[in-house]
Amino acid sequence: MPKFIILFLFVIQLNIDIAHGQNSTSLKFHQALPGYSYQFPRDDFSHDEFRFEWWYYTGNLENEAGRQFGYQLTFFRVGLEGEQPVINPSKWKIDHIYFAHMTVSDIQNKEFHFFERINRKGIKNAGAKTDAFKVWNSDWTLTAEENTQKLKALENETGVNLSLIPIKKRVFHGKNGISMKGSDEGNASHYFSYTRMKTQGELLIKGKKFKVTGTSWMDREFSSNPLNPSLVGWDWFSLKLDNQTEIMLYQLRQKDGNIDPHSSGTFIAANQIYHHLTLDKFTISPKSSLVSKHTNAIYPSKWEINLPESDIKLQVTPDFFDQELYNLRSISGSYWEGSVSIKGSVAGKPVTGKGYVELVGYEKVLKQDLPD
Repeated sequence: MPKFIILFLFVIQLNIDIAHGQNSTSLKFHQALPGYSYQFPRDDFSHDEFRFEWWYYTGNLENEAGRQFGYQLTFFRVGLEGEQPVINPSKWKIDHIYFAHMTVSDIQNKEFHFFERINRKGIKNAGAKTDAFKVWNSDWTLTAEENTQKLKALENETGVNLSLIPIKKRVFHGKNGISMKGSDEGNASHYFSYTRMKTQGELLIKGKKFKVTGTSWMDREFSSNPLNPSLVGWDWFSLKLDNQTEIMLYQLRQKDGNIDPHSSGTFIAANQIYHHLTLDKFTISPKSSLVSKHTNAIYPSKWEINLPESDIKLQVTPDFFDQELYNLRSISGSYWEGSVSIKGSVAGKPVTGKGYVELVGYEKVLKQDLPD
């Protein structure tokens, strides 16, 4: 939601005492509050006045022979200074920490490749422009030229070089400019997506190139205090159906085993009209689970999703189970993020589809400090 993607809001409550010798409560960041007015292209760029931000991409691709792949590439920014920057003329000043996660799923061979980057701003080590659509972490890059967004990331002869063009207009999640994640002021994010983007380019897996086409999903979120302390994790779904509709859903899991009432979603029709879904408008029912061979975490591995008022009934299944990013330094833990296939019905008519699911908080309670 990932991108709500990912992650750190629950995973990393940064220890500002370590970073600057300040108490984090003394730092002032803008809060995600009702009434925010989006402006573009400004809101494609970095929002340094907010503490957390990410640019999240996943996609379902295939080559000319029909061989299927999935990918994820996400860039994260975490601010350390707030509205009162520490005066320090050094080019190595640490005012932001930048993370990036990249995965490639080889569905035919059931092989999952994942990589991470952690950098401070330094001298062009990593960054995100506040006046242009450019984000980078070393040589992993996100750039834009007119209506085309370009992703490049390569590690150990595996990676992506893709061009993405929106097929549908932006979708703004939640209500009144914010997506609520809790009841306290600021427990929210500014959250928008491109839910279907025409994608073409190359995947590289262990040095072998694949020319691919397909569709991608882009999430953008920025916030400063999005989650409340009663949460242990979340399940997030981005679903693209072959009737040209899309569904985003997330359910926030609480320590007491219940689902947080601020869990929600968005339904996007083929004609691009979309509407907000409150928790009472959908159900997500896990139907099986499997144990990770890497972390022993028990993850749900199949789901039934129902939207009764729209007469939507879906079964969501991972394209293969082993799509876990584990022992990550950047989040001091692990999470599952993988390509899924969809089948079911809408108003009695059969549908199929592809998508991505993100599962956070199943391995352990994650450390709440800066990575080593």
